[in-house]
Amino acid sequence: MNHIQSRADGGRIDGGKMLLRVRPRGFCAGVVRAVDIVELALEAYGPPVYVHHEIVHNRYVVDQLRQRGAIFVEAVSEVPQGAVLVFSAHGVPPTVREEAKARSLRVIDATCPLVTKVHLEALKFAREQRTIILIGHRDHQEIVGTSGEAPERTIVVDSVEAVDRLEVDDPNRLAYLTQTTLSLYDTQEIVARLRQRFPTIVGPASDDICYATQNRQEAVEEMARDLDLILVVGSPNSSNSNRLVEVAERAGVPARLIDDSSGIRPEWLEGVRRVGLTAGASAPEVLVEQVSERLAGLGYTDQRDLDLIREDVRFTLPPELATVARGSRRA
Repeated sequence: MNHIQSRADGGRIDGGKMLLRVRPRGFCAGVVRAVDIVELALEAYGPPVYVHHEIVHNRYVVDQLRQRGAIFVEAVSEVPQGAVLVFSAHGVPPTVREEAKARSLRVIDATCPLVTKVHLEALKFAREQRTIILIGHRDHQEIVGTSGEAPERTIVVDSVEAVDRLEVDDPNRLAYLTQTTLSLYDTQEIVARLRQRFPTIVGPASDDICYATQNRQEAVEEMARDLDLILVVGSPNSSNSNRLVEVAERAGVPARLIDDSSGIRPEWLEGVRRVGLTAGASAPEVLVEQVSERLAGLGYTDQRDLDLIREDVRFTLPPELATVARGSRRA
């Protein structure tokens, strides 16, 4: 019996075309919370509600919220005095909070609690007079926010090669932190090189890579060995979605990142019998369903779900919106 037969629902796999949808996939607890916050803010205060950057990195989600009255801005200066402003799930640097306060904005913080954890670790290491080596993508909003906690003490690196080029004032006063949506494999390599170069470097008490990123990567790696192609639903600017493509390719399986079902190119499927499907942590399930329907129309009518890791994480809402949520549930 092959690997998929032993885990997927249903009977034997014949020579026909098959689609295997892996779980966990799609929305993580931080994204659910962030999207709920914008929706509840619109209900509580009425449109427009301003959002600092994209609430999550997914085009479909952002477009849906924009249609309901959310306005996405790149700078606090674009928000009218006294308006409602939501900080995105990726977090913001202290300077943005100060700007919002100066404009008398009603701020609602949708920062993922796991990102907040990294911010607090950065502050702790800065108080200890350590130089912080922050592993991540320099222009990603999460890195911009985290590095802003102690900009004069933070150095961003994104590769082993960048670690090799590091020059620090005191190699005995170093700490490292990571972006929450990175590749587990790449991060482990970078941390290993940091420890090799700087044996006294300290890290966070627990892993910064978020549970959802880790679970989705491990699920893709697990299913990849039995597939000819893996499709990842996610937007191009979604870090965790791009990492899923990399994980599949590292496992030896071609992978493609698609925003939605319209992104599927029939030539990708030539000679492909077994297709895997997953979704990044900011991609809604409706897009997975649409991709499944499109693939069924292309001959992949044998569609199965592969459940690998159970997720039951939930994050609480900000107090100012919790009462709105309770009222919505009663209505």
